[in-house]
Amino acid sequence: MNTEHGQDGDGVRHIRLNRPEKRNALDLARYQWLREQLRSAIEDPGVRIIAFAAEGPDFCAGNDLADFLAGPELGPEHPIIELLHALADCPKPLLAGVQGNAVGIGATLLLHMDLVLLAEDARLSFPFVDLGLVPEFTSSLLLPRRLGHVRACQLLLLGDSLDAATARDWGLANQLVATTELPARLEETARRLAAKPTRALLASKALLKAPEQTLLHRAIDQEIEVFRQALAGDEAQALIAALLARIGGR
Repeated sequence: MNTEHGQDGDGVRHIRLNRPEKRNALDLARYQWLREQLRSAIEDPGVRIIAFAAEGPDFCAGNDLADFLAGPELGPEHPIIELLHALADCPKPLLAGVQGNAVGIGATLLLHMDLVLLAEDARLSFPFVDLGLVPEFTSSLLLPRRLGHVRACQLLLLGDSLDAATARDWGLANQLVATTELPARLEETARRLAAKPTRALLASKALLKAPEQTLLHRAIDQEIEVFRQALAGDEAQALIAALLARIGGR
């Protein structure tokens, strides 16, 4: 399993994607691992901050499509669905340090982070419609709320990618840092947060999340149902098969 978590230090749990040969694409095993690591971090009283990062030039290329198509049907107990709900419910501050490409779930995951640091070479993309699919992980809810309808449509309907500077300027990230400095800046930010008074920190996050908490879970379930139907359709099947053929032919 090329996915790692670092030793907890000063209240920080590091969860690191480590499948650079596949651009950190997520298969079923990695979803299961991430779900368990997140649960462990939430339940551990010594962990106050959870920081996501990735090895290699890219943060996450999204789903491993071949594995995804061969996996079980999406449902309430599917590891992906359980992970999405756990992230939406996480009471502890979530951070991410992102370099290179963050595609699909690699980009929508960031909407649930409390703080996001982008390397200068980072690029976010939400190519769901181009694959015959629909937005997931509440991106159809959160992107319009954060960016406005027009910009959300630019990302979700046109499928335009977003460079790091624009993502920061649009409010999808907190800081833009040099790629070589990203690990150190992520660690510094995580430790700054972990040094705060714990009760006040967790209570403040809860207050910030409260207005949209119920909406998040409803949006996850609604999106997944439409996503499941789209995935089973001829349009998505043909587009995904063509993409896998191109990738396999390289």
